[in-house]
Amino acid sequence: MTDLSPLATRLRALAPSCGPVRLIAVDGHAGSGKSTFTARLATALGDAPVLHLDDVASHDSCFTWTDRLREQVLEPLERGGCARYTPYDWTARRFGAPRLLPPAPVVLVEGVGAGRRAVRPRLARLLWMDLGAAESWERGRRRDGPALTEFWDGWTAAEAEHFSADPSRPYADTLVRQLPAGYALLDGPASAAGTNHSVTEREHDTAS
Repeated sequence: MTDLSPLATRLRALAPSCGPVRLIAVDGHAGSGKSTFTARLATALGDAPVLHLDDVASHDSCFTWTDRLREQVLEPLERGGCARYTPYDWTARRFGAPRLLPPAPVVLVEGVGAGRRAVRPRLARLLWMDLGAAESWERGRRRDGPALTEFWDGWTAAEAEHFSADPSRPYADTLVRQLPAGYALLDGPASAAGTNHSVTEREHDTAS
C-alpha cells in the first residue's frame, strides 16, 4: 500500500494509552527504514508529533535511556501535559536545548527499542519494520559510509545484545514490510497470539 491514510484512521480510533495520547511505537533494526515510514505515517496523521529515540539515546547510553524517556516524555504525556526533552547532538556529543512534544491525539515514537518492555504498557500499538538484522545493518552502513564504520561496529553489537535481552518483534501488533513501492502491513505476533491492543486488519496491499 502506498496510501497510509487507512492505517492512520485506525490508529486514531484506538483508545488512548498514555494519558490522552495514543502512543504508537515504530521499532526495528537500525537501517530497516523506520524513519522514512514514520515520516510518511506522521503526514497521513496530519503531521502527528514524532519522537526520534536517537534524540534520547547518546554515545554513553545507546539503550540505557529508559529513565530519561520516562521522566522527560512518558510521565508528562501521561499527566496530559507537554513533554519537554533535551535532544542529543551526536556530533557535538552533548544534549542540546529542550524541545517540546505536545500531548496530541496520536504521538509516534520511532527508533530501535521503541517497543521495549518498559515502554509497552503505555503503547496503543507497536509496529515493527520487518527486515532482518543483517540486511538492515548493511543498508545502514551503505547509507552512512565508511566514516562511521567504527560506530556501526559498536552499534550492531549493542543492538544485538539489547534485542537478545528485551525483544520487541514478538510483541508487535503489526509487521511493516517495505515493498518496491509502498508497504505491506501484516498481522504481528501479538495479534496472532490474541494479545494485541486492538483489532488488527490483515493487509497485503501491494503498490503497482
